[in-house]
Amino acid sequence: MEKNSEVVNEDVVVENLNEELENEIVSDETISEETNISEDGDIVKEFTVKLQEEENKRLRLLADYENFKRRVNLDKEALQKYRSQNILTNLLPVLDNFSRALSLEAKSEEVSSMMTGMEMIYRTLLDALEAEGLVEIEAEDKDFDPNFHQAIMTENDPDKPSGSVLEELQKGYMLKDRVLRPSMVKVNE
Repeated sequence: MEKNSEVVNEDVVVENLNEELENEIVSDETISEETNISEDGDIVKEFTVKLQEEENKRLRLLADYENFKRRVNLDKEALQKYRSQNILTNLLPVLDNFSRALSLEAKSEEVSSMMTGMEMIYRTLLDALEAEGLVEIEAEDKDFDPNFHQAIMTENDPDKPSGSVLEELQKGYMLKDRVLRPSMVKVNE
């Protein structure tokens, strides 16, 4: 029986030794894996940083593209809105000449009928220009505004408030919300 117990003891000892060896091997593998993981972790961190940088570049490019599209759309809208600016600016002297001609008094019947015809032409022209967005700037008896008025003379009128427009010397015009020509005015001191 002693042999059996020795064999059993030897088997137990061998099993214990095997377990210890396996534990040592496993711990060596674990150390080796941890080393690889730390090296892999550095690589992962590096790639994560690069990925974030590339994502930021992509987002900036997308934002730049959206801004570009918005600017192009705004430019298109402004171009469409103010497409008639050049022709209207060129026609302003024609309106001035019509106004001057119509301000004259007709002394004969023939001149009176011609003035009526000119007034009809002037009204038709003015209606067509207003349809394009031309707006006359109101000036007389308004407060002077350098955005819409150009002061070329001053006068002192005690009956009117200081800084008000006394007289409009030349009409000013706007195209929608843009000033084509400011009104030339006489301002109260």
